[in-house]
Amino acid sequence: MLSAFLISLREGVEAALVVGIILVYLSRTGRSQLARFVWSGVAVAGALSLAVAIALERWQINQDGFEGLLLLLAAVFVISMIVWMNRVARHLRKHIEQKIEDYAVRAGSAAGWGIFLFVFLMVVREGVELALILRAVELSSEGIQTWIGTMVGLLAAVAVGLFFFKGTLKIPLHRFFAATTIILWLVAAQLALTGLHELSEAQWLPSSRQEMALIGPIVNFEIFFFVFIFGAAILLIFREWLTASHSKIAAAATEAEQRLLSAQQRRQRSWMIASAAACLAVILVLTADFIYARASSAPPSARAIAASGAGNDELRVPLSEVQDGNLHLFTVKPADQSFRFLVIKKPQGWGVALDACRICGAEGYRQDGQNVVCRHCGSAIYVPTIGEAGGCNPIGVPFRVQGSDLVVNVSAITKSWTEVPK
Repeated sequence: MLSAFLISLREGVEAALVVGIILVYLSRTGRSQLARFVWSGVAVAGALSLAVAIALERWQINQDGFEGLLLLLAAVFVISMIVWMNRVARHLRKHIEQKIEDYAVRAGSAAGWGIFLFVFLMVVREGVELALILRAVELSSEGIQTWIGTMVGLLAAVAVGLFFFKGTLKIPLHRFFAATTIILWLVAAQLALTGLHELSEAQWLPSSRQEMALIGPIVNFEIFFFVFIFGAAILLIFREWLTASHSKIAAAATEAEQRLLSAQQRRQRSWMIASAAACLAVILVLTADFIYARASSAPPSARAIAASGAGNDELRVPLSEVQDGNLHLFTVKPADQSFRFLVIKKPQGWGVALDACRICGAEGYRQDGQNVVCRHCGSAIYVPTIGEAGGCNPIGVPFRVQGSDLVVNVSAITKSWTEVPK
């Protein structure tokens, strides 16, 4: 349950923050009529996430490649949104300085559909990943806990976006644009790097061991992006909270107006505190999860297994030993060589593969919650895809189930090992 909560919070909170930024921007620049495109994008993305996840599985579309394309498209839209927001901001400032409070630009349908696509891409890329995870969850007491954890994580992400919207609604535009531009550039950089990494994993882009070793850790240590992104949001809110002026209250004509303005300011300060606290909580929770994952990621040990059967070519692994959902590593030593292979219980069947891949070689893997992680480049491999071809996925090995044993041929392991780069 806790793992599902952390995954859904991590996947959803960035999109929620960006949606909050767009809604504040539209409200502050007199373009509230475009907010319907934001909510339409969120609704359509949420509705289509499960359908897209089913399509990926049914038509065997490479998940890494699909996600990589979505990430790069989202990065392009983030950059275009930064340019558009700042262009309009420069145009509006002189009107704001002249106190033309009713200024509103009637944007054409192009701007609205651009916002729709931007929000759709930000939400659907997270929704599809969550849908794939949840489709693999069995309907059991543990499965229900996973669903509950996921829903609570999504609600927490939505709360962060709501608090940010309420807490920054009254911040002066020039300070709002300065901070949110930095936030959005960080989001664009994260999306672009992760997109390139996913396309390399899918082998849609040429990749090498050196490239994966460079980009992989950056993507794997995404906690630093979260710290900078939400840290910038906290600084924006904290600065405004410190510089909030009481001059408007003192200048009010009547005592009733002073009480009204004072109440409004207290309410805004409360939203600011809630927003900053929510952003800080996200940083602390994800940092704690990151530290715990690193502390518990010691190199896994492999159990030696002896061959038997005709020609000493069969390796038999009792199913009872590997049906707990954990990663199990084995070592076999035919002749003078030593080969490592892994076995893991998948939601539907078993994953049997070498403890090596076609890009990073025989660096091996470790388990991290729902994923198996490459120890060289940090790529997270979704457990149901273990044994499938693509990127940093471990190289699959043919196997069969006989009675209560999982049987792997030594000759099949030796043949598969020829695909491992030296």
